[in-house]
Amino acid sequence: MKKLNVKIGGLAIVLAMSCQIASAQHLPSPSLSTKVKAEAFSKSQVEPLSTFMTDFMGPRLAGSQMKFRAEKLVVDKLKEMGFSNVRIEVALDNFTKGSWDNEKNYVAMTAPYYCSFAANPKAWSGSTKGLVKAEAVLVDISSEKDFEQYKGKLAGKIILMPSTQTYEMKFEPLATRYTEEELAALAIDSRVSSGARRNPRPQMDMAAYNFQRRLPELLKNEGVVAIISGGGTFNVPSSRGANYKQGDPEPLPEIILPLEDHGRMCRLVKMGEKVEMELEIRNKFTENKVINNVIAEIPGTDPKLKDEIVLIGAHFDSWHGSTGAADNASGCIVMMEAMRIIKALGISPRRTIRLALWGGEEQGLYGSRGYSQSYLYDAEKNKKLAGYDKFALYLNMDNGSGRFRGIYLEQTDAAVPFMETWMEPLKSLGFNTLTLRTTGGTDHMSFTRLGLPAYQFIQDELEYDRTYHTVMDTYERLSLSDLKTDAAIVAWLVLCAAQDDDRIPAKEGYPQPQPQRPPMM
Repeated sequence: MKKLNVKIGGLAIVLAMSCQIASAQHLPSPSLSTKVKAEAFSKSQVEPLSTFMTDFMGPRLAGSQMKFRAEKLVVDKLKEMGFSNVRIEVALDNFTKGSWDNEKNYVAMTAPYYCSFAANPKAWSGSTKGLVKAEAVLVDISSEKDFEQYKGKLAGKIILMPSTQTYEMKFEPLATRYTEEELAALAIDSRVSSGARRNPRPQMDMAAYNFQRRLPELLKNEGVVAIISGGGTFNVPSSRGANYKQGDPEPLPEIILPLEDHGRMCRLVKMGEKVEMELEIRNKFTENKVINNVIAEIPGTDPKLKDEIVLIGAHFDSWHGSTGAADNASGCIVMMEAMRIIKALGISPRRTIRLALWGGEEQGLYGSRGYSQSYLYDAEKNKKLAGYDKFALYLNMDNGSGRFRGIYLEQTDAAVPFMETWMEPLKSLGFNTLTLRTTGGTDHMSFTRLGLPAYQFIQDELEYDRTYHTVMDTYERLSLSDLKTDAAIVAWLVLCAAQDDDRIPAKEGYPQPQPQRPPMM
């Protein structure tokens, strides 16, 4: 997930209307909520699921062989858990980047002294020719004009790109939870203008952006050995992708070091020291054009409602440098556990409950967009599909492993009376904030752009910003107690949506034609 700030809108409730409509909502018996909580906390499978989805699964880069391995493993797990219609579905059949897996990664400085580094090659970057040793030189190239001065001088060199980030000492706690004041502020309707003008978003310099995307190819033509960049936090490298399309010549090795290690070498070069490095990077490219989703269901039983879908999901892909625990094995764990709770209680829902573990979220919401295109809305023909009018609700998780404190209702005023009624038994779990604000950057957007009721949770951030998209996003980033609570909340909300006589309506005036989102690197 690319984490974005929330946008406009807050909780707007016209009390008379809310009370009038809320009385029509159906709430399952209080005894059922007690059973859901008992199953969630006394018989939880969150811990073994967490080990399975991180340590056992490993990294799950979109399109990689490791991702295909993980899909097969999770299909077997979902079948073992007793769900119906478990399957792998193709969401995209023209994935341009192909399959890429890292097989070896060794990076060290050998002069002026030896130091091995925790490094992470960029996804879809190339390999070294075995173990290579070379001088590291610092360049400052941001345009064609800058590049000219280096022509003919870089052959056989390892390139240190200049720092684009700097380390700043911070005095805030590493992990945080929402305060009551912050939650209260979220619940205030902010669609009424305060009169303050927002600062316009700065325009991207497209010429500079396009040049930077071409730069690795230019450096390869100069005979460069590899490119080293700095990125990440707390002395851990981040994960990113190289500019590569399937069928292109293999690109240069591009390696990301922690800011501190990269900065050390840059400072040494600036002091006049000769810095040398040795590298051995081995990456494997495999032809592939597909991005898959994994689907499982608890079938509906009501003759009139069983074809309607209550959808829950989280993205299954991760970046390659870690096991993608907080981003986003955590979401998969919660959604799988919520399904287990419902199944364990022997409940036969009126509507079908469907779990989707999305592929390719990190590269552009490919999994959920593909599902939407297959089931809900044909964008090319500007036409609703049969599933559009059968769509009851989508709940998404992708903000780490923190506890749910409420839910973003995406300016869907009609959802307020439903959620107000459904959330009543959840208040004891700290789930008590509704906001009509919008939030972005993850798979619910594939459905909200169609006007459908699709929501992301308000979550305690814990240490999410510290570790997501880095090699540090491992099992240790999971708060198991929070995940248990989140699974109980999801299970209850799903049961409410599956059993209610009514459902949250789609927004009027939708679907609206939307521009396609470009892939994220």
